[in-house]
Amino acid sequence: MKLKKILVTSAVAAIAAISQSVFAAPNEINIAYVKSPFNLQNIVMKQNQLLENEFKKDGIKINWVSINSGAQQAQAMAAGALDVSAVMNTASLLMANGAGNPIYVATGVARPTQVFAIVGKPGQQMKIEDLKGKKVAGPKGTVLHQVLVAALQSKGLKATDVELIQMDIPKAYTALLGGHVDAALLAAGTIIQANSSNAKTIATADGLVNPLLVMAVSGKFAQDNPKLLERIVKVHRNTTKWIEANPDKAIAMGAKEQGVSLEDAKKLAQWSHFFDVVTPQDVTSLAKDQDFLFDNGMMSKKVDTTKLVLPIATKP
Repeated sequence: MKLKKILVTSAVAAIAAISQSVFAAPNEINIAYVKSPFNLQNIVMKQNQLLENEFKKDGIKINWVSINSGAQQAQAMAAGALDVSAVMNTASLLMANGAGNPIYVATGVARPTQVFAIVGKPGQQMKIEDLKGKKVAGPKGTVLHQVLVAALQSKGLKATDVELIQMDIPKAYTALLGGHVDAALLAAGTIIQANSSNAKTIATADGLVNPLLVMAVSGKFAQDNPKLLERIVKVHRNTTKWIEANPDKAIAMGAKEQGVSLEDAKKLAQWSHFFDVVTPQDVTSLAKDQDFLFDNGMMSKKVDTTKLVLPIATKP
């Protein structure tokens, strides 16, 4: 009888320990800080410590990790070093899922087109067809990579007709102005800065690709912490509303963070087309993007794109 009581007590303790390990909230949340192209929601959330304030009472620490590249964000999620990306392009999200790395859309961020561009080296006005045989610097596995491939295809060229050198946007910008490459894949403020240095835009995403920027979450975090994710999304959407109500304050914050003038910041904000609730049209766009990526060898395996958008993303 005594042995039975000991066994029962031990079993209850074991179950309690397992339950605690499975359902206990994490001590910290690792979230990518992505200020480029012009992610005002992310900038405002970080600078005003909105997530820190939301989770302070829970004793959960917010760790902001600066990773601009969607491909690198996906790698960090696969390694368990990143839980949420405040901003990820859907090209990177799709490619990650195609490679067996589950990442989901938690809410919308922006539908920009003019903030992604191919820019030629200073002093020349290049056309898309002039890129054949040239060196182009930029981040692979991103929406900018997608823009480059789409631009080349529009003129009957292939991705292999250029030499794409892997660089993040700041390094690509520096390489372009230094004359080390013929063109660069740039975004937002770096486009404006490059243009002011007589480096002319060859093409933007407009008419080639419909970029969709979203808040993304690792499959593990979404499964283990749905309530925490709901609160993160709530803070993000409240931030979007605050920006709509206080555009001058928000744009001033963005201008300072991006190192651009207020005039240029207003232009970038207009180009960004911020939103939060994911629409059926966005889901359809996701499927079309997958077709493009797969057909051009940027994805090796297709996935069910409808399952990549969490229900919370489509609810107002």
